[in-house]
Amino acid sequence: MRPPAPIGAIRHLASLAWHGDLSAYARQIQRLGGCERPIRLEGHRLDVHAATGEIVHEIADRDLPAGQLLIRCNNRRATRCAACAEVYRKDTFHLVTAGLSGGKGIGPAVAQHPRVFATFTAPSFGPVHNRPGGGRCRCGRLHSDDDPALGTPLDPERYDYRAAVLWNAHAGALWGRFTTYLRQQLASRAGIKRSTLRHCLKVSYAKVAEYQRRGAVHFHAVIRLDGPDGAEDTPPAWATTELLTDAIRSAARLAETPGPVVDGRTYAFRFGEQLDIRPIRSADFAGTSELSSRAVAAYIAKYATKGAESAGTLDRPIRNPITDLIGSGVTDHARQMILTCWHLGGLPELEALRLRKWAHMLGFRGHFSTKSRAYSVTLGALRQERADHNEALARQRAVEAGHPLPDPDTVLVLSHWRFAGTGLTAAEALITHGTPPSAGLTNDETEGDSVWTADETN
Repeated sequence: MRPPAPIGAIRHLASLAWHGDLSAYARQIQRLGGCERPIRLEGHRLDVHAATGEIVHEIADRDLPAGQLLIRCNNRRATRCAACAEVYRKDTFHLVTAGLSGGKGIGPAVAQHPRVFATFTAPSFGPVHNRPGGGRCRCGRLHSDDDPALGTPLDPERYDYRAAVLWNAHAGALWGRFTTYLRQQLASRAGIKRSTLRHCLKVSYAKVAEYQRRGAVHFHAVIRLDGPDGAEDTPPAWATTELLTDAIRSAARLAETPGPVVDGRTYAFRFGEQLDIRPIRSADFAGTSELSSRAVAAYIAKYATKGAESAGTLDRPIRNPITDLIGSGVTDHARQMILTCWHLGGLPELEALRLRKWAHMLGFRGHFSTKSRAYSVTLGALRQERADHNEALARQRAVEAGHPLPDPDTVLVLSHWRFAGTGLTAAEALITHGTPPSAGLTNDETEGDSVWTADETN
């Protein structure tokens, strides 16, 4: 049942309607595109003609219908802002698709390059509740898909929480080691020196991090072989999908990154035994049983907007593990990983890992989605293309209204904005969603089909 609208918000909107300001107010809110936690700014902007010094346009917070400048939060997490996360998901989808099928400045010939979709899992830190092959768990039960016990330790007292947290903290470094070994293995199979490989072959990839229910990070990656000049260059004939698959298996087995020494125990980290590598053949969803480019792109884009919430933890930093976890809904398993992060983060020898800062991420501090330089277009380029398109539309509307905007090359922009808070007022939430916000303003915080899912490692 929808909660009733606050009386104050209704009075505010009624007052704006009475004075004829409601339409302008609604337009300012609608430009946010449904953003749930916009950033609120106070200040002003002057557009000055460079040659004459004439002020051609002025924006001041007091003149805006909302009394402040509101801009999108651009948060990638769906749990924080569904609207902005959806934009991020679509951008990631186009980025990955361009590297598989062409587009956005990448030629269609890239679809003929050897490419695979690979999943790299974490090692075991102790037996957990799972559904091996859809069958019974070691505990004797047949867990349902939504059973909260899935991914939790069979014996929490013996589960290696330290290794689990440190694995997450070193997962990004291990991926870097893997890419180095992959090039070595490709050179070895081609019968050439590694220093020679870069003159005839380039390895390109796009990857995303995902949390298993046990709280361990694993990686999904598109890995592609190009000629030495990148996506537009055809790889040599010996660079086949089968050779790439074999080299990935060998590199994943050999890759290792050193960890710290804690209480006399020396840690080192490798990938888990579960490694799934599938060739990407077709471009579309339908008409084939093979793994398609679009299915892979949709799968990766979906996880680019998720955080560690699937592992039962929070989507925001923790300032105090005692007070912040009370009533938070964090699972017992995630709580223990968070407390382990907090304890290890207080050790001087682990200061560089910043485990307390990333305790809500269970120790993982890497980027959720990354790509190699030559894989495809960048997110920045996609955002700039969208900004240019919106500016062109604004200029067209200004011309139609009889107030053409000056050439941007002749205008100096002088602006000063300061942070004033985040979130929507009750009235703004009514305009945006038709419902009041779940939380008030604050000034202290700045799809696709399933492709492959790893079982929880025992």
